[in-house]
Amino acid sequence: MTGRVEHLYVHVPFCAHRCGYCDFVTAVGRREEHAPYVEALLVELALERELLAPELKTVFVGGGTPTFTESRALARLLESLPAATEVTVEANPETVTAELGRLLRRHGVNRVSLGVQSFRPHLLRTLERRAGPDDVRRAVYHLRDASFDNISFDLIYGIPGQSASDLDRDLSEALALEPEHLSCYELEAKRGTRFTYAHGQELAAQAETMEAYYERVVETLTTASYRWYETANFCRSEARDLRARHNLAYWSGSDYLGIGLGAVSTVGGRRSRNTARLSLYTGPLMRGARPAREVEALPEAVRRRERVMLGLRLDEPLPLAGVRGALDDAALARLERGGLLTRAPADGAAVDEAISLTARGRFLAGGVAAELIA
Repeated sequence: MTGRVEHLYVHVPFCAHRCGYCDFVTAVGRREEHAPYVEALLVELALERELLAPELKTVFVGGGTPTFTESRALARLLESLPAATEVTVEANPETVTAELGRLLRRHGVNRVSLGVQSFRPHLLRTLERRAGPDDVRRAVYHLRDASFDNISFDLIYGIPGQSASDLDRDLSEALALEPEHLSCYELEAKRGTRFTYAHGQELAAQAETMEAYYERVVETLTTASYRWYETANFCRSEARDLRARHNLAYWSGSDYLGIGLGAVSTVGGRRSRNTARLSLYTGPLMRGARPAREVEALPEAVRRRERVMLGLRLDEPLPLAGVRGALDDAALARLERGGLLTRAPADGAAVDEAISLTARGRFLAGGVAAELIA
């Protein structure tokens, strides 16, 4: 396949500090390597450019903390990326200054995803986060002053020591800043992280409480007129569509190209993952060669199963055309009788059907999808 991929992910791994719960591909500090890394990124982009469509729908610059990157290197990267309808950059609040806001806007960024996580100081200490509530507020003010009208917050619930009132305060303070989008994730104990060693037992013990916390998040945000459009994602209900279009591409099974350290691509029935070792990534690219990467074929059966698992996370009906072979018909009927999903014609079609989760089914989306898959 040539020239048809409309979604680009760019991984910038550098962070000032690695939080204990993080299992992403990151590199702490290394200021002297920021500029060389960006040059390597741009070489990889040139090598893979023929896969991309002439006009892109989304570009997402994630990390790491892209806004921790040395400003000239960050500007060099942003000005060299292809234009897209939605261009998102992840940022930690403490890195956002008035100057940074202007830099992002000047180089085509129109959406910023802020890693807020919590507004409660004792929970931020548990998470080893460096930004405090005032940093979040300042970041939002700087971004608004730079004319950003699409800001997303990442929030975490299920933090050890978090009470229901802590969660309520987090949601209240987030809503007071009126972000266009919120992503609310349950804290997971990822294998191999410092956090798992320190808090793994506590996280396991509070698993049942998390169902109530999740329901609290959904109720609070939907009452505040946010659309619960994906299992963990909410956007303001306005005339314009404020859903995260880049992530929608993942959830809908679209192809995407990922460049950078540890970046994943799914293109033309194959999935590849770049090396997570910085020297093995930059070294070959500085010689004009592709970095080391793992490649696996994605059989049609696997793609259908992924389409079901991801598609059912959305608030839109999932058309059965193209995924029927992945479904257990007996489970489909059983879940329908149990009030967890409904069936209806797909977009008015006379034959093809689509399935939708009920409100109760959406709270159990992962389990429903697992039971549905043949």
